[in-house]
Amino acid sequence: MGRGRPPGAQVPAQPRRPRAPQVPPLQARPRGTRHCRTGAIALHLASSARPPPVCRIACRLRPRSAPPRMQICEWMRTQPEMRLLPGDHAVHLDLVAKVRGLASAEKFFEDVPERAKGPSTCNSLLHAYVQHGARDKAEAMLKEMAGAGYLTCALPFNHMMSLYMSTGELEKVPEMIKELRRYTIPDLVTYNIWLTYCSRKNSVKSAEKVFDLMKDDRAVPDWMTFSLLASIYINAGLHVKGRDALVEMEKRASRKERAAYSSLLTMYASLSDRGNLDRVWSKMSQTFRKFSDAEYKCMLTSLTRFGDIAAAECVYGEWESESGTKDSRIPNTILSFYIKNGKMEKAESFLQHIVQKGVKPSYSTWELFVWGYLGNDERTDKVMECLKKALSSLEKWEPNPQLVVALFSQIEKRGDIEAAEELLVVLRDAGYVTTEIYNSVLRTYAKAEMMPLIIDERMDEDKVSMDDETRRLLKSTSKYPIGEVSTIMS
Repeated sequence: MGRGRPPGAQVPAQPRRPRAPQVPPLQARPRGTRHCRTGAIALHLASSARPPPVCRIACRLRPRSAPPRMQICEWMRTQPEMRLLPGDHAVHLDLVAKVRGLASAEKFFEDVPERAKGPSTCNSLLHAYVQHGARDKAEAMLKEMAGAGYLTCALPFNHMMSLYMSTGELEKVPEMIKELRRYTIPDLVTYNIWLTYCSRKNSVKSAEKVFDLMKDDRAVPDWMTFSLLASIYINAGLHVKGRDALVEMEKRASRKERAAYSSLLTMYASLSDRGNLDRVWSKMSQTFRKFSDAEYKCMLTSLTRFGDIAAAECVYGEWESESGTKDSRIPNTILSFYIKNGKMEKAESFLQHIVQKGVKPSYSTWELFVWGYLGNDERTDKVMECLKKALSSLEKWEPNPQLVVALFSQIEKRGDIEAAEELLVVLRDAGYVTTEIYNSVLRTYAKAEMMPLIIDERMDEDKVSMDDETRRLLKSTSKYPIGEVSTIMS
């Protein structure tokens, strides 16, 4: 007979374990009505005897809803009975940086009580510096944290490595890893950043060494780890090892780790493995109720990579019927295929279709057409039309020098001074005029054997200086008759 309690014996009372305060559940709302989650949480908090920390409440809201989350934090700071923890201040600081900017985050940190300026709040400010690319301030904060004894985990070092990766200062990543090991041991994020560094350096040997160190430190790899390894192997032409890494990666893909599936699609497309591409897509359709726009775009890009435009059009039709976002990046993948393959009539017809369906063409949409029409001497009028539409779709244009060079190259070949002057005006209106642009205009005049007017005055007005080529072109065109178009266009 096994051990047990004698019949009739009373069960001794167990001591109650203290329970952490919970956020009261939100009441269900009637169908067809909107629910203000921020206001609801505040209402429940006001009626709660033991309100939970800010960080728990803020996390109850969607990650992207920074302003409502900050409203909760601001409200709780005004409640005298609430004793805020350092973690609460850290969450609030992070939200301030996202919503109001870095200067406001620094001011918030200054106003935080000294007792709350611990590792969590310092890490939050360091993260804000990294997110805003403030390298000098981030490095100074790391030194302050070292002096205060706050470098007890890998998080601040991970922030710094991410910063150096984003600024292209790859040589500082190994230095930061050495510094990290002086204080603590790397975590999973550290190793994934380290593998990203190896990927940027195209070093298979270094990546395998990092993976071995990871196993020595008993860090458990996730899907991102194997995604990085697979990418490194595939780019190096080691497809067998790449496939092995993808198998391990897929084992770790799940509903929770949904982003892994898009990475799998991209990897199998890069391996030209259509069978596994279709298999993963089918698996996703069985796992998830609905695809995201990013997943549709990933699959469309993969299918067009195989040249299977029929399958891509089928997937696009599904997106069109299922998604209500009208995101132009999705149809742009189809347009890109048509245009790159010289099917301009098909592209024009598809553009009309998406506009009828309520999709607003973006800058990228019109830029695709600019590139498409550039290769067709009979459609030069369309080039300028699409360029103007592209620029008008933006508040501020980030110049694409490659596109500008291609535009002027076509114009120079034809010696079309009217088109050159028109393009100069369009680019000036977009806030982009350079010495090379003026030189392109002058080369067009030289090709047409015409002389431009008041180039030096126009360059002065545009605050553009001449170089040796400008002077040479001005001298060579001075012997030709005047091209009156320059005065008209200017």
